[in-house]
Amino acid sequence: MASLSLFSRYKMGKFDLSHRVVHAPLTRSRSNDNVPQPHTILYYSQRTTEGGFLISEATGVSDTAHGYPRTPGIWNKEQIEGWKPIVDAVHNKGGVFFCQIWHTGRASHLDYQPNGQAPISCTNKPVLPKKLSDGRIKEYPSPQCLQTDEIPHIVHDFKIAARNAIEAGFDGIEIHAANGYLIDQFFKDSVNDRKDEYGGSLENRCRFALDIVQSVVNEIGGDRVGIRLSPYANYLDCWDSNPDELGLYMAKELNKYDILYCHVVEPRITVPKEILESMPSRPLFPMRVAFDGTFIVAGGYDGEDGEKVIKEGNADLVAFGHLFLANPDLPKRFKLKAPLNKYDRSTFYTSDPVIGYSDYPFLDSLKDV
Repeated sequence: MASLSLFSRYKMGKFDLSHRVVHAPLTRSRSNDNVPQPHTILYYSQRTTEGGFLISEATGVSDTAHGYPRTPGIWNKEQIEGWKPIVDAVHNKGGVFFCQIWHTGRASHLDYQPNGQAPISCTNKPVLPKKLSDGRIKEYPSPQCLQTDEIPHIVHDFKIAARNAIEAGFDGIEIHAANGYLIDQFFKDSVNDRKDEYGGSLENRCRFALDIVQSVVNEIGGDRVGIRLSPYANYLDCWDSNPDELGLYMAKELNKYDILYCHVVEPRITVPKEILESMPSRPLFPMRVAFDGTFIVAGGYDGEDGEKVIKEGNADLVAFGHLFLANPDLPKRFKLKAPLNKYDRSTFYTSDPVIGYSDYPFLDSLKDV
């Protein structure tokens, strides 16, 4: 058998992928009033290849879900209609497109909430103030702790968002359960201080996520569902005292729902160096072995690292973020071992519909290549 590579074909459930280079979910802040805009059609179309797999930017499940400027939603008809031509453009080029659905929880701000209310979470503890790159201090409000009988309403929001994504034409959805947002807030014992059946033990802290998985699977089928996890991360003061146990427990539990894939953020970019050095060389391997479906990894990969993780059997697919942002033809560049465009971090989250968005050059357009 020939050795595997980033350019080996892969069958992900009913989807035939021509390569294993995945477009990672990337917040781009170009959606006015939480509605995807026409300029987004070009952005995703540029990054689509025949048989390529793309995951959309994080997309809000309700009017309480968003916590950043100009992020898209999928909770109303206008948003569904906004996504349709974008999804069509990806499909017209032969791509497979999943919508990442999220809720930011306590990472939001009063300005983004209906009627200026407090954002919701599993707790009433706020995120600690953060110093921004420009020196300003970002303050977070104290969240409203969800009552036990309110939690099913949030689960329902995820279910409806999944249904809406399928109506918009997406091939499936990815549940955003990583990076310190609402589901991750329930997971992590640094944040979750609940005394009911959604707090305390590991099983209780994972209950909210699994309720969502069950609800979404019932609505659209497990063959259209993925989930993103970051058990080792410490985003937004959200960390766990035993990430190994958390990650392995979730990997095993997810098998009960026959979901399509599990997408996990590598700890190497999310934990302090001294802790990382004490970890085993393949900290995600137990999760990879335990999970029955497709296993996707993300986190600071380049082409060489991605090739290695596939060859060694530590993942089925590799998601690339910043490199795909700056290189719309990233799979081609990896295959040819061609130079890569450098990304401009200052334009990641601007509102400009072109600059830092769809203006990165393709390899074929560069005169010196």
